[in-house]
Amino acid sequence: MDFAFDSIIFDPRDVDLARSPLAGKVDGETFVLGAFNPGLTRLANGNLLMVVRVAEALREPVSDSRIRSIRWDGGVYRLDAWPLDAVDRRDPRVIRVRDQAGALALTSLSWLLPVELDAAGRRVEAVHYDRAIAPAASYQSHGIEDARISRVGGRYLMTACSVSAERQCTVLYTSADALSWRLEGIVLDHQNKDMLIFEGLIDGRYWAETRPLGDAWFAYPPGSDWRAGPAIQLASSPDALHWKPCDHPGLRPPATGIPARLGGGAPPISTRDGWLTLWHGVEPDDGIGIYRTYWTILDPERPWRIVRAGDRPLLQPAPMLTAPLESMAYLGGVVFTTGIVDAGDHYVVASGEADLACRITHIPKRAFGLN
Repeated sequence: MDFAFDSIIFDPRDVDLARSPLAGKVDGETFVLGAFNPGLTRLANGNLLMVVRVAEALREPVSDSRIRSIRWDGGVYRLDAWPLDAVDRRDPRVIRVRDQAGALALTSLSWLLPVELDAAGRRVEAVHYDRAIAPAASYQSHGIEDARISRVGGRYLMTACSVSAERQCTVLYTSADALSWRLEGIVLDHQNKDMLIFEGLIDGRYWAETRPLGDAWFAYPPGSDWRAGPAIQLASSPDALHWKPCDHPGLRPPATGIPARLGGGAPPISTRDGWLTLWHGVEPDDGIGIYRTYWTILDPERPWRIVRAGDRPLLQPAPMLTAPLESMAYLGGVVFTTGIVDAGDHYVVASGEADLACRITHIPKRAFGLN
C-alpha cells in the first residue's frame, strides 16, 4: 500500500547529548545508538507528542581487554567492566556473560525523551529535554525502554519496560498533560513486556494487552491452528495499577506460515467495529528475525474475540527510509510500531525503524475496512 506520508521524523542526529540526563555523569564519551520506538499521543494544544527511547552508549566501550556498560546506581552512573574472554558480543545490543547462565548486560542505557510534533506529525516542533525521563529506581538500573501511551478518561497512562539485574518489568507513569509524568511503580513483573493499555474502558474496567515471556512453552496438539511461543495475552484492572490476567487466550502465533512469534505494538483504540490493535510479528532468520506490523480488530466487549484481521503485513521494514543513516545502522529488517492516533480519515502511526529512528506513517482508515 502507498501511504500519503511515510518518513523518518526523528533520528540519532537530532538528539543533543549535552542535554542528556547522562551528560557529565559518565566517565567516557557517549553517542546515540538509536532514537526509536516512540510512544504517541495528542496534546491538549492539538500537537502530537512522541516519547522516544534514546539508547545512549559508550563511544569506546573496550578498554584494557574489558568491555564496559553503563549502569544507573542510586543517582550515579557507573561503568561495569567485563573481561572480553568472558562474554559473547555478536549481538551489538547486548553483552552475553558466559558464566552466568546467559545473563546479559546492555551496550547502551535507554532513557525517554518527549518530542513534540505538529498536529499532522510531519515535523518536529520542540524537543522537551527538561521533561526527559531517566532511571529513578533500582529496577531501572539498566534503563527504560519502549513507552506506550494511552489516554483514558482525560488521564494519560504510559507503560514502559524497566530493565535491571533484579527483573525485567513493566512500569506505569501517569500524567494530566502528557508532559509531566509521575512514576507509579511496577505493574507487571518479570519479563512481561509490551503492555498496551486500551484507550477506553470495558464495563468500567481498564484492559491491556500483555506479552509474558519464559524459557519453556508447552506444545499445542498435532493439527492445532496454533503454535507454542510468545503471544499477546490480556489482563484487566479496576484502577490501572492492579492487573488480573484474562482467562481467555489472546492473539497467538499461527501453526503455519509467518509470523512465528508475535507481541504488542500500539495501544488498542476504539473504532465503530471494535478495538483496532497493531502488533508485531517476527519471521525467523539467522539473526533477530524480520519484524513487521500486522493488524486485528477485537470485539468491543469481549476483546479476546477477533472481529477481523489483515491477511498481509500492514507495515514492512523500509531500508530506503534509513538510507541517509547507513553509516549509523547496526541492525536491519525491523519495523516496530509503538503508537497510533486518530486523525480523521486516517491514523498517524509511530514506529521504530531498524532500532535506529522514529518513523511516522499516515495509514488510511480504509486499510482496516473503516471507510
